[in-house]
Amino acid sequence: MTPPEVTKLEGIKRELGRKSASELRATRRVPAVLYGPNVTDNIHFSVDEIALEKILSVPTTKLQDITIDGQNYRTLLKNVEFDPITDKPLHADFYVLSDSHPVSLRVPIRLIGTPRGVLEGGGRMFQPLKIMRIKVLPEKIPADFSLDVSHLQIGDTMRVSDVEMDGIIPLDATTRTIVVIKPPKGALVDAAAELEEEEGEAAEGAADGNEGGSSDSADSGSSDESNES
Repeated sequence: MTPPEVTKLEGIKRELGRKSASELRATRRVPAVLYGPNVTDNIHFSVDEIALEKILSVPTTKLQDITIDGQNYRTLLKNVEFDPITDKPLHADFYVLSDSHPVSLRVPIRLIGTPRGVLEGGGRMFQPLKIMRIKVLPEKIPADFSLDVSHLQIGDTMRVSDVEMDGIIPLDATTRTIVVIKPPKGALVDAAAELEEEEGEAAEGAADGNEGGSSDSADSGSSDESNES
């Protein structure tokens, strides 16, 4: 697991209120709040919009060194509120990390390589779980979970339980599927056609058996009538 990158940010304390927030956004600054187990009072500040968008543009876990009034805080970006129309960040929550307090976060899962079942067998790869929820101490926070899938064959599956997580507590069920290699579509069609053919043959055989029983019964009836006459 690779440790996360650390981005330096410059924070400026701000006043609370909608008017103040609107004025900040007009100058391309995003209202934010800083909180954590060792922070007595939440700190309300603003960060540069472009700097925040750079952090959001890369799908890995990142930490931030935020300086506010000469005080430095090691943080984790926990939540961002976006404008539903422009998709611009409206507000950001930064959690101040503490060495002795585990933190809950979502870590992206990155797949490395192309499965053998896809290259050699024409299979199809599906990734139902792209982000894993974990609980971990700050020193163990990973940038992402990088999983080598090149050895997977058709029918193979990787689950949460298959991920190396030394010192990390998974919050998703360990039985959850991360990636699975399914057969090619043609194979599924052929299998369905074969099953349908087998069911048809079984039905035809059953019908033949029923016809044979009726014939025997008729023969026995004719024999009885012959004897009676």
